[in-house]
Amino acid sequence: MNQSKILIVDDDISLLSTLETCLSEFGFYVVTCSNPLDVVGIIAKNNFDLIFLDIQMSPIDGFTVLTEIKKLSPDIPVIIISGSEEFDFALRAVEMGAYHILQKPMELKELIFFTKKAIEYQQIKFELKKIKDKFKYITTPENIITQNRDLLEVIELAETVADSDISILIRGESGTGKELMAEFIHEKSSRKNKPLIKVNCAAIPEGLLESELFGHVKGAFTGASKDRKGRFELADGGTLFLDEVGEMPTAFQAKLLRVLQSGQFESVGDSKTKKVNVRIISATNVNIEAGIEEKTFREDLFYRLNGVTIPIPPLRERPEDIELLVKHFIEKFSKNKHFSITDEALLLLKNHSWRGNVRELENTIHRVVLLAKDAIVDTLHLPPEIKTTNNRSSDSLLSLEKLKELHIKKVLEATSDFKETARILKIDLATLWRKRKKYSI
Repeated sequence: MNQSKILIVDDDISLLSTLETCLSEFGFYVVTCSNPLDVVGIIAKNNFDLIFLDIQMSPIDGFTVLTEIKKLSPDIPVIIISGSEEFDFALRAVEMGAYHILQKPMELKELIFFTKKAIEYQQIKFELKKIKDKFKYITTPENIITQNRDLLEVIELAETVADSDISILIRGESGTGKELMAEFIHEKSSRKNKPLIKVNCAAIPEGLLESELFGHVKGAFTGASKDRKGRFELADGGTLFLDEVGEMPTAFQAKLLRVLQSGQFESVGDSKTKKVNVRIISATNVNIEAGIEEKTFREDLFYRLNGVTIPIPPLRERPEDIELLVKHFIEKFSKNKHFSITDEALLLLKNHSWRGNVRELENTIHRVVLLAKDAIVDTLHLPPEIKTTNNRSSDSLLSLEKLKELHIKKVLEATSDFKETARILKIDLATLWRKRKKYSI
């Protein structure tokens, strides 16, 4: 692990020496500066993880130095060390981008605690920047709302393989958006101007599945009054999406395998062989491997379908997406009327398990928007199963004060500066500063 590098700026030589000794003993690499005019030159030649800055210096004060630091290296956290106890003094420093303010004289325990917290904050910001840089060129589907790292990686994989003919198996629980992902892959492929034909393998009776997929000719069976093209033929040149493929009847799987291997088939009641060029995307919410073990799903068909696996995480593993989705669905169902949601209602929605995933959340928001006639979604509009805590263990129940602390920490970790944090929390910088001091964050 790299040694964290700290710059201390103070015209008090005695304090500089003391801070250098204390921080060095805890394993930090320390650079000191007693002349504030030298700070810019030092920062230009070094990469620091943290800066301690005195305010009351000469010939220029710490506010002037802080301004220059933020111009040169805006991401470096700066802790102000000051002998002043005036609140306006502290507020001005926070507004200018200071991470925290320590009052002189400071205790060693306090010094080390906030040093570690500030460096940890810097490392989190660095990791977030790497993530943002990695994903900023990914074309996120308009209908897949996410900021979840795992799902963004899945989208990147889907976009990478979209413009190939390799078969794709999308795996995920019911309601996670497998069909939306199939649509995204088709739109990103060279087949986008050709049809995307969808088949729900579990919704079609076994006796009709062959006719649905391969078509039939007039008179092939009772009720076949005319020739009918099957889904494979309709998808020629494009993409065929086989949803719930894990529920496909065992007896039909061999026929599907033959078509996937050769691209050829015969319509029901017809001896003429037809050939098609179709890209296959399938999806399942069941454990196909278990079906293979139980002899209900052909292993060779599984390998034919599973060229690339696209796994979609359930909503309970994407808690950071819940608020985004709630606001998206409120906008979708509010019919251009401005709706808002209370913090209490949003908290309950965030804490719900969402076994039905995004589909359940969408249906819930549709319901509450219809009930919220005053255009404010509150807890009274939520279904009983969301308001109850029966599905949560008592160990997971937290006080409102603890929830506030955890939420502020979460927003701090996800944002790039305190102004953005305050804006998201809908509080002013002074309140944010007091909260951080109260919770030691």
